Amino acid sequence: MRLDDGRESDNIEDRRGARGGGMLGGGGRKIGVGTIVLALVAMYFGVDPSVVLNMGAGVPPSQQASVAPGVQSTGQAEDDALARFTSRVLADTEDTWTELFRAGGAQYREPKLVLYTGGTQTACGTGQAAMGPFYCPGDERVYLDLDFYRDLQARFAAPGDFAQAYVIAHEIGHHVQHQLGIAEKVQASKQRVGEREANQLQVRMELQADCFAGIWAHHANRSRGILEQGDVEEALRAATAIGDDTLQKQAQGYVVPESFTHGSAEQRSRWFKRGLDSGEMKACDSFGARTL
Repeated sequence: MRLDDGRESDNIEDRRGARGGGMLGGGGRKIGVGTIVLALVAMYFGVDPSVVLNMGAGVPPSQQASVAPGVQSTGQAEDDALARFTSRVLADTEDTWTELFRAGGAQYREPKLVLYTGGTQTACGTGQAAMGPFYCPGDERVYLDLDFYRDLQARFAAPGDFAQAYVIAHEIGHHVQHQLGIAEKVQASKQRVGEREANQLQVRMELQADCFAGIWAHHANRSRGILEQGDVEEALRAATAIGDDTLQKQAQGYVVPESFTHGSAEQRSRWFKRGLDSGEMKACDSFGARTL
């Protein structure tokens, strides 16, 4: 992936080293049972914790870190390199979505991306590394513990810089949904239906975010030539690794489709590819699709 000459984003909050707050703070305090359950549910990457917890978006964001231009050097050399890479990916999504919103007669509101270690407070509750990267609409922030990148390679056999970029772009896709009002409509609809129907709505939400990630890659590559040989395969490998069926087989040895919240490996790969191939928002109408 060609991002070495790309700019770094001004929208990074670096909380690395400031472990926790709330239930996670204070030298080895125990994690509550509810938080453990949340982590197990939300380990399917891309989960919005407010969806799981059904928390309101009115809680003020954490004040423990200030916004800093670029990424502050607080960790080891490897982590700092990953932080700079993350900042460049975020900057590229900013450039892409700003242009796409402008073309549609709207203004893109750039989200923040918070780098943290172990756990941190968010407007959606306490975030943990076990949850993987996630987006909180209450404070319009993406949260990421850099150890996730190592898990992506070692635990999920999905290495590569573009696999990492795909996951960031997926979370930015949730921000796009929030800004367009899609997320709030889906959340309201989920309150009116049963668990199975709510899961189906969430699957459509996640597949659209995958498709939006593909749209970013399409336009970023067309404008700046970011893709190298093998990059698309890295993203598809990551999408396959975090499909609900793949994760359920690993965790329990069998698949329960009605409990899916993100889509199967095949669906996630296909919807990402759909956005990548078309580059058009209308191609990402997962809610209007008769079949996923």
